[in-house]
Amino acid sequence: MADLQDLPYVAPATAGAPDGPTGGVTAAEAPTPAETDLARARILLAAQLVVDGHNTLAQELDRTHHHALQHGEAALDTDIPRIRAGGVGAQFWSLHVPRSYAADRLIGGTLDLIDAVRTLIESCPEALRLALTAAEMAAARDCGRIASLLGPVSGAALGDSLGTLRAYHALGVRSAGVAGARWAAGPDGLTPFGQDVVREMNHLGMLVDLSGASTDTMRHVLDVTKAPVILSHSAAYALTPHPANVTDDVLRRLHANGGVCMVSFAPDQVARLREAPATLRDVADHLEHVREVAGPECLGLAGSYGMATHAPHTIGLEDASCYPNLIAELLHRDWPETDIAALTWGNAARVVREAEAVARGA
Repeated sequence: MADLQDLPYVAPATAGAPDGPTGGVTAAEAPTPAETDLARARILLAAQLVVDGHNTLAQELDRTHHHALQHGEAALDTDIPRIRAGGVGAQFWSLHVPRSYAADRLIGGTLDLIDAVRTLIESCPEALRLALTAAEMAAARDCGRIASLLGPVSGAALGDSLGTLRAYHALGVRSAGVAGARWAAGPDGLTPFGQDVVREMNHLGMLVDLSGASTDTMRHVLDVTKAPVILSHSAAYALTPHPANVTDDVLRRLHANGGVCMVSFAPDQVARLREAPATLRDVADHLEHVREVAGPECLGLAGSYGMATHAPHTIGLEDASCYPNLIAELLHRDWPETDIAALTWGNAARVVREAEAVARGA
């Protein structure tokens, strides 16, 4: 469960003045249950905020003017006004280069993405702040900035060099994936060098991201790592058999590891029915399944925003302002506020902090 230090102090609400001479409202004026849930969701998010595990905007930064992102970018599903409206207080900036890149372009392309995101952060000091630690995440949030964490980088973009991994860390990267890397595709998962990569990430305090990896590789990483892992954008394979989703046996091991599955909003990962479009209720179903199998301390959110507005989106979660809709659905399903606090901020902040603790003791 989330530690109390991960959550900002919120003063108790006070009763407002009564409405009208009798102090009440008529039945026609009373909010509907859905309106009540949404209003309550907005209050909770104002207090706790969201850590988004997978923002893909970095790949669009060369085509998007920073001024538009600060004041509203209609062509994309995310910008700073909608991030704030959604109650997002921190986000991981995915640094995955396009799959079309040849091997000799992976490192250079990743460096370009790091540079683009850092330049954006520096150009928006009133909205964004680079965060390298859990303490810096909280400090950014508490002064009204959106904490920006760099990563994950693609495992393939590490090549076969621990020096490259260390260089990414020196540039501020705090998460790296294993999917797609040669050293994570051995007969049993990790090669001997892949095991060295995981140990070095533990030593540096970098989060190992399992999203997109094979089930055997996930299991092998969990055998090797001393720190909690993340799945930056995965959902439950038992509900939607998508290759980027995670099986129940790995979710049970995630509980023992103390890691976090950040449930994706991507429609192809969460749609429950083949012929029906994905909706936010499907995302809520995935969250409930992961909570049941791995526990409430292993849950997070991954909006995967950063795409064009006309790209496929889950109904009810079309852009970065829509997080309150999902929290309202969870409240409608009688989720306790403690579980929601863990889901939105507490769990993600905890794994960052625990990875740092492992690094200090490594």
